[in-house]
Amino acid sequence: MFIPQSYSLAVILCIVTMLCWGSWGNTQKLAGKAWRFELFYWDYVIGILLFSVLLGFTLGSIGANGRSFTADIAQADTGNILNSVLGGVIFNASNILLVAAMATAGMAVAFPVGVGIALALGVIINYIFAPKGNPVLLFIGVAFIVVAIITDAVAYRKHSVSLKKVSRKGIILSVSAGILMSLFYRFVASSMVTDFVVPEAGKLTPYTAVFFFAIGVLISNLLFNYIMMKKPVEGEPLSLSDYARGSVGVHLIGILGGVIWNIGMSMSIIASGKAGFAISYGLGQGATLIAALWGVFIWKEFRGASGTVNYLIFFMFLAYLAGLALLVYAGA
Repeated sequence: MFIPQSYSLAVILCIVTMLCWGSWGNTQKLAGKAWRFELFYWDYVIGILLFSVLLGFTLGSIGANGRSFTADIAQADTGNILNSVLGGVIFNASNILLVAAMATAGMAVAFPVGVGIALALGVIINYIFAPKGNPVLLFIGVAFIVVAIITDAVAYRKHSVSLKKVSRKGIILSVSAGILMSLFYRFVASSMVTDFVVPEAGKLTPYTAVFFFAIGVLISNLLFNYIMMKKPVEGEPLSLSDYARGSVGVHLIGILGGVIWNIGMSMSIIASGKAGFAISYGLGQGATLIAALWGVFIWKEFRGASGTVNYLIFFMFLAYLAGLALLVYAGA
């Protein structure tokens, strides 16, 4: 299987993760013009599963190091499989809340608040269980990112008040999503081998862990998303017949969103062998910065903002960049 051989390559893969995790939400925005997020989400989950299978039979099955994808599935312990599946279940619950937050508050708010909280808590949790990197630099970086989160929330509050439109529901959904999202990565990490080159028996390689994670997302979606359709955060209840009426194009947009997200997940897990789980996860969750850039400059979610709000947004970007830079140096 393909394994990064240097820390610098692992950082590059984490940057790919950051770009993918920060950009997949655009597919929901594109589909959302005529397609409720609950309907979009079925296709998104299909995309996650399809890419996990494709990656397993390609990068997960080449090279002399590690175990091939099918061989790894055959030898995996049930407990490790269940941990990875549980990671998928927890992620799916958090991500459905995040998508709901995007639909009510926009990308420029849902990502910095939700994913920012997930980053801060997730780095701490993953470092406690698998310490790797300079802890002082790591946690100073996290502190900068927390400052960026608070700044973004203040900017959103000021801008929303000026428009007389404050989405408390969007903020609550974002915070709930962030707390749950901070937990999923640890379950996937606990199922994995510690040595990618010579993997221990019973544990999962990165490619197999991502596959069983995707299975967890798929299974839980049958319950979670069905509930969201029947008890939506906004709008009328939906049925599966509404999903069946979608065009081929709108279904493909949803599948593309899932593929983009899982490219990010896969690169993060693959990079963790050299970077460590805390840094790999933390750098990937710099996606918040990418999503905020999309929300501010492409989707114009802060259109007409006052000078004070614009300064706050600029400071938010600076704080995020400083935090991400410190995470990179912590690993080096």
